[in-house]
Amino acid sequence: MFSSINNCHNFEDFRNLAKKRLPSPIFHYIDGAADDEVTFRRNTEAYDKCDLIPNVLTGVKDIDMSTTVMGHKIEMPIYCSPTALQRLFHPDGEIGVGLAAEKYGTMFGVSSLGTASIEEISKLISTPKLFQLYVHKDEGLNNYLIDQCKEHNFDTMAITVDSAVGGNRERDLYTGFTIPLNLSLKSIMSFATHPAWAFNYFTKPKWELSSLKKHVTEGTNVMTSIGDYFTKMLDNSLSWKKIEDINKKWGKPLAIKGIMSVDDARKAVDVGASAIMISNHGGRQLDGSRSPFDQLAEIVDAVGDKIDVICDGGIKRGTHVLKALSLGAKACSGGRMYLYALAAGGQKGVEIALNNLKKEIERDMILMGVSNINELSKKNLRFR
Repeated sequence: MFSSINNCHNFEDFRNLAKKRLPSPIFHYIDGAADDEVTFRRNTEAYDKCDLIPNVLTGVKDIDMSTTVMGHKIEMPIYCSPTALQRLFHPDGEIGVGLAAEKYGTMFGVSSLGTASIEEISKLISTPKLFQLYVHKDEGLNNYLIDQCKEHNFDTMAITVDSAVGGNRERDLYTGFTIPLNLSLKSIMSFATHPAWAFNYFTKPKWELSSLKKHVTEGTNVMTSIGDYFTKMLDNSLSWKKIEDINKKWGKPLAIKGIMSVDDARKAVDVGASAIMISNHGGRQLDGSRSPFDQLAEIVDAVGDKIDVICDGGIKRGTHVLKALSLGAKACSGGRMYLYALAAGGQKGVEIALNNLKKEIERDMILMGVSNINELSKKNLRFR
């Protein structure tokens, strides 16, 4: 197994190195999903049922993989989806991920359960920034988060709508994963066998849920699992009317994350959303649901001319990105595709992971015979 991020050439290399460097409860928090993890596996396997058809002798010269998402141009057609607790994986956390995204000219997502503040991120990172809003039962907290994003000039917001209750993440039950960390004998033994991670965790400034700490104690001072947090703290009566109200208050481009059906995609258009993220939360919520790539074509056919459609999750290779773009996605996004790299090597790891993907997309475009991603279409694909 590789021991250096410089020898990580793909997604699986970073996953293997992250597994080596992280204590078991933390690795399995990133790596795990709901129930039998069928949907989690399907998210990537769906791409394997689709084949690319290249054209040759097209005189490809200058490659342009840029795209525009929610009114913001990004230099590569994949961005860092918002994920929670990043400083738990590496002290560089959200700031490191954001700076890596900025280096490669792509968008950077920040979770409501992030470990760097909206203000701090805004001061340090200039690349397009997306804030993921988990709508809480506490209306004052929701308004505070929206106002903070407006005050500190975040560019876009995504409302996550697939988390009315927490998914059944059984790996977390087996490992005892909570936030703050549960210091049981079992977890302490795992920490002790990963001394580099333990040194950072116990000597670096204590991390906290920076955007939530003034409003909730769960996750910072009161121990909870992520599943219990979703179930107890989030608004499980969230409705389309509420989304419409948030959109009016926000007043900037809004994405709805967690759309999986054509009917919901049409409703997203009706409430004035700028984009939808076709997503099943990385397989961490409803096991047995379809993959985003499975649903992409019919959703694009229904609303692709009215709203930006983003394919979220399961991306491991540049060819996966090209397949999604060929079906009409404006861009792709992913979490694990950079989280393993963050855990393996901090900001530098994320930079290498993004560079690997960029080089793959560029090489694969040349091999497909296209110089611009707008040249990709369903004609490039066949399904088995």
